Amino acid sequence: MDRRLLSVLGFAFVVAASASLLLYRVMSTRMTARAAPAARLLVAARRLDPGTIIRDSDLALREGGGPVPEGALQKKEEIVGRGVISTIFENEFVLDARLAPKGAGGGLAAMIPSGKRAVAVRVNEVVGVAGFVVPGMRVDVLISGNPPGSGGQGSLTRTLLQNIEVLSAGKDFKKDSEGKPVTVQVVNLLVTPEQAEKLSLAANQTTIQLVLRNPLDTQVAQTPGTALAELFGRPAPALASAPRAAPRRASPPPAAAPPPPAPFVVEVINGGKRAEIKFGAEVAK
Repeated sequence: MDRRLLSVLGFAFVVAASASLLLYRVMSTRMTARAAPAARLLVAARRLDPGTIIRDSDLALREGGGPVPEGALQKKEEIVGRGVISTIFENEFVLDARLAPKGAGGGLAAMIPSGKRAVAVRVNEVVGVAGFVVPGMRVDVLISGNPPGSGGQGSLTRTLLQNIEVLSAGKDFKKDSEGKPVTVQVVNLLVTPEQAEKLSLAANQTTIQLVLRNPLDTQVAQTPGTALAELFGRPAPALASAPRAAPRRASPPPAAAPPPPAPFVVEVINGGKRAEIKFGAEVAK
């Protein structure tokens, strides 16, 4: 047989074998991918609002092969029993940053950061900005009343707190003077301990008004307050202040004693004799 023909047949055999091996590997990979079960990821079975304690029935397994977000928990023992501090929607991954620490429980207390306090303020629809104050919003707190020592010069309104986060807003059931249940609007504000003291005193002594602000606006405005007289075009009366005690002056140093007066001199001529007689101040008097 011709060597040239043998070379062609050998080359064709090598090419066919390589192509067959490549095709076999491709088909084997596809069959393996089809046979492998899809990954099952742990997600929320329903909407979980802040304050909710997650139970086993609140979680579900979802098939998917996409990337898992950073911080997503995939073990039930790491999720069940913890409180929700930020809304988790249905079929959404449960992130560790949206849950309270283990043992913190649920409800409003689990949503309060360390070093902060939640103060409940009773408001009405007007004070609550007609229902637009919802959790996560930012508000300013205005107070109106008669300042101490104003001498009946009229009421004054000023901004007490600025850029305060609304922790929760909802309705609470109270009883009126007759014991009948009534519904009141309650807004919980997230404040520092010092701000909590001011807000508690203002709620008992003045009238509170909430002012809605843009959450992106963090600038603190410097306002002097507005007096009732200014609304009628009159200058704001100065608040009466307690009289201040006059400063004590240092006692002057004792005056130096005046010099004694010069004595009186009388010249006496007796014949050819002359004599001088001096008289003191006591004699002059």
